[in-house]
Amino acid sequence: MFVMKLVVLLFLLLIVISFVASEDTGFIYNGFKDAANLSLDGIADITPGGLLRLTNDTKYQKGHAFYFHPFQFKNNSFSSDGNTTNSVSFSTTFVFGIVSETDLSGQGLAFVIAPQRGLPGSQANQFLGLFNDTDNGNPKNHVLAVELDTIYNVEYDFIQGNHVGIDINDLKSVNSTSPSYFTNGRYKDLSLSGSRIQVWVEYDGVQKQLNVTLAPFKASKPDVPLLSLSQDLSTIFLDSMYVGFSASTQTALTFHYVLGWSFRINGKAQALDLSSLPELPNLPGKKSKMLTIVLSIIVPIFALAMIIGIFFILRKRKFAELVEDWELIYGTHRFSYKDLYKATKGFGEKEVIGRGAFGNVYRGVLPTSEDEVAIKKVSHDSTQGIQQFIAEIVSIGKLRHRNLVQLFGYCRRKGELLLVYDFMRNRSLDKFLFGHSNSSSSMLNWSQRIQIIKGVASGLVYLHEEWEKVVIHRDIKASNVLLDNEMNARLGDFGLAMLFDHGTNDAPTSKVVGTPGYLAPEMTRIGMASTSTDVYAFGVFLLEVACGKRPVELKTSASGEGYVYLVDWVLSCWRKGEILQTGDPNFGGEYVVEELELVLKLGLLCAHTDPDFRPTMRQVVQYLNGDVALLQSDLWALETSDTINQAFTRGERLGDLYPYCASSTLTGSLSTPNQSVPSGTGR
Repeated sequence: MFVMKLVVLLFLLLIVISFVASEDTGFIYNGFKDAANLSLDGIADITPGGLLRLTNDTKYQKGHAFYFHPFQFKNNSFSSDGNTTNSVSFSTTFVFGIVSETDLSGQGLAFVIAPQRGLPGSQANQFLGLFNDTDNGNPKNHVLAVELDTIYNVEYDFIQGNHVGIDINDLKSVNSTSPSYFTNGRYKDLSLSGSRIQVWVEYDGVQKQLNVTLAPFKASKPDVPLLSLSQDLSTIFLDSMYVGFSASTQTALTFHYVLGWSFRINGKAQALDLSSLPELPNLPGKKSKMLTIVLSIIVPIFALAMIIGIFFILRKRKFAELVEDWELIYGTHRFSYKDLYKATKGFGEKEVIGRGAFGNVYRGVLPTSEDEVAIKKVSHDSTQGIQQFIAEIVSIGKLRHRNLVQLFGYCRRKGELLLVYDFMRNRSLDKFLFGHSNSSSSMLNWSQRIQIIKGVASGLVYLHEEWEKVVIHRDIKASNVLLDNEMNARLGDFGLAMLFDHGTNDAPTSKVVGTPGYLAPEMTRIGMASTSTDVYAFGVFLLEVACGKRPVELKTSASGEGYVYLVDWVLSCWRKGEILQTGDPNFGGEYVVEELELVLKLGLLCAHTDPDFRPTMRQVVQYLNGDVALLQSDLWALETSDTINQAFTRGERLGDLYPYCASSTLTGSLSTPNQSVPSGTGR
């Protein structure tokens, strides 16, 4: 009897071992000529050249490609600390390409982990083939997606243009940023369209950390990921899940391709053989258009002469500028459009280093001096006299301070202004604070941050008190603080600045301008800009730098989603005697306690909802330099400070502005505040 039991036990053990051995743990496709175990639906297909083509020239359609077999995404293993972990680790790498008929692409594509192949009920257009208008945001979706989108959808996206996002059951990303990659100690921008791009998506089930990394084709994998998310995904994943891709089309003729793909559960995905991957094809019709043009030039010599004449007329108009007599008084502050056009290589997309509410910012090299500059396109507000506006811009160009970005001059053409600034190689502060997850913010230690804070404060004292005019900046935030080669702070982007004489308390304005999260309550209620409204924004900026958090953040909890305002959170912690707990956790223990506590308390005082209790910027500098001590008696005013909600909801509809992204600049009439549509800024 014992022998019989032993035989049965060994037989069952062999069955279990056979089952485990046969279970899929990963796969690799170096091209898709052999597309075994792939399940396609919608308009997805495999091209003769071995490309996985998710979409074609059919508009308003979707395409899916999933690995046919599911993977086990939960287990009962134990972490190093002895705790049970349900979520497995996984790793994937793939190469994709997006080809469009125009500079505007028709939506993007996404890497997806879902409980079902084909995502039943999903829609095309802005839904990317992931969700529809009824189930978007439903926690029962159990869908994780990494979207690589090329178009701005106002109802879901926080970032205009190209962006990468981590989506959980919802097209509103839990974390998103503009595409770039870390190389040679800095971040370099990427365009998601027109070329082959590598992507790595990795999740550590023990550390509960998801990383997304991008790089150009054939480049080495960067050491610093583009996006990171610290979250236990075991609540999202079911036991059995499918992996694949989804894409959709809209009006623009766009092809979404996957060239190679590798995936592994509980291990590192096998590296792709990049040399064997297929090339991206040209969009059908692009070559034929040129051929058609060449063949169509079988015309009489007279017609050819007319075409040449029209060409030169259009070329002359291309560089035509609007110059009036009164502008001659500004002398060398005026740049020629032709020089700026050459400096930016025709204002090419590759030269874009930022997208703002009033236009793009381009990197350029002036052809005469070979100086590197930043050139910002600004759409002029026709309600203000153009002569007065340019006079103020030129006046701002006279500002000289080590903590201000220098404005060299301007050019005016066809209803838009081009502002020429000094180029800051390290770009904006927000890229270090928020652009690439915790790994990038840790690159700024406390010593660097306190010097940045002091630099911005010094620049504001100069604007408010020391120059010949009072300058109100009206858009102080991390994305408008630029860093030079030595990481010194320079306040930039004076597109919303106002000038008035010393001795004037405030400046009336007919519009609410600035960025939600930094707007002082009195600015939105009565439309009066002042040095005190700048102080309020600087107070929020202090908390932003010290805490490593945005002014407004969307948080998800068991009770649902809600917005958390940084000022409210720090104020509540101060009232509970826990203000130091709000400091950026990336500091570890490497910070000066007294300095951090001073910055946090000073930030709350500057962001007081009553302007009468706010210090001046000169007082702020004295506090920061230790010339004057911030006494406990100075902080009694914080007991009277309202929360953001209390300050903005006393019958004021402008409180509705705050659900917008905190990096968006807003301009809108006081009489019709909710008709304004914020759009992203930043250099």
